[in-house]
Amino acid sequence: MVLERLRSVRGPDMEGNIVDLGLVSDVFISDGKAYFSITVPADRAKELEPMRAAAERVVREMPGVKAAMVALTADRKAAAQAAPVQRPAPPSGHAHAPRPHGGPPAKAGIPGVGAIIAVASGKGGVGKSTTSVNLALALKANGFKVGLLDADIYGPSMPRLLKISGRPQQIEGRLIRPMENYGLPVMSMGFLVDEEVAMIWRGPMIQSALLQMLREVAWGELDVLVVDMPPGTGDAQLTMAQQVPLAGAVIVSTPQDLALADARKGITMFRKVEVPVLGIVENMSYFVAPDTGKRYDIFGHGGARKEAERIGVPFLGEVPLTMEIRETSDAGTPLVVSDPGGEAARIYRSIAERVWEQLSAGQANQSRAMPNIVFE
Repeated sequence: MVLERLRSVRGPDMEGNIVDLGLVSDVFISDGKAYFSITVPADRAKELEPMRAAAERVVREMPGVKAAMVALTADRKAAAQAAPVQRPAPPSGHAHAPRPHGGPPAKAGIPGVGAIIAVASGKGGVGKSTTSVNLALALKANGFKVGLLDADIYGPSMPRLLKISGRPQQIEGRLIRPMENYGLPVMSMGFLVDEEVAMIWRGPMIQSALLQMLREVAWGELDVLVVDMPPGTGDAQLTMAQQVPLAGAVIVSTPQDLALADARKGITMFRKVEVPVLGIVENMSYFVAPDTGKRYDIFGHGGARKEAERIGVPFLGEVPLTMEIRETSDAGTPLVVSDPGGEAARIYRSIAERVWEQLSAGQANQSRAMPNIVFE
């Protein structure tokens, strides 16, 4: 039924309709909200915004649909095949100004948001989300205005880590008010769908959801937006690198060789797409027995520091493996706020200071051209 309604939306250059031209991704409907994306040539995204708005409007007007989340995605190959219509040359005397030599336009930022940093890992299970939330809260404790985006579409963690429930509310225009706890504005797919719902999305849907959670949320004035990335080097990472002006990436790894091998892949990916690596955090670095005070290097020790030295990026710090970090994470009361005077909170604040030093030194805020990524 949704696709039938979308057939009323004309395609680029008013030729055909967006469904028959093959521009519409799979449509996902959950809790009365419709999610889909429209594939267009990358260099025409701004020009075709009215087409996206028309598609959103016709779906939102359908009975039973509470809201529609629609985004334009730039899958260059598919768009070229699906919409081969050539625009006529402009009349003489009205030619478009040529794009300045030097490549594609700069990636659009988010109004009011300063630096955007990604917290990433090459594999799951290394404590990346716990590090993300404590890093964000540590930056806030250090005096900065901070927001947090949970970019893990398949396994969002922030609702549980921050003990937030409920649905975000739509405010003026198309903006959504972020959820909040501990003074930290947060957005996550976990607020939009039930916890037990399995998200079975292809690349364009992930792109659409991520960009809307970034650009259609009323973040307010922020010094830093921390983005908790999903593990690996897939669609979410490429979307962020291609379309968002990332100031840098923080890599989280445990000391063991297997985790470090995957962390290297993440570092390589960010370097290939010209996103600076702000440094490496060694999580679960060591364990101190609470009864004896004896230290155990359960996963080895120092591997992340050695890797940072080897590749020439900052080593941001060691976070111990403690029961308190695990218990407070499960309870939704991160240590930085539940035990601000404790050793773990001090470590997170120290890591936050080093991250900010990298940003303020200008190593991560220099102008970079958007990488030319094509989704196969």
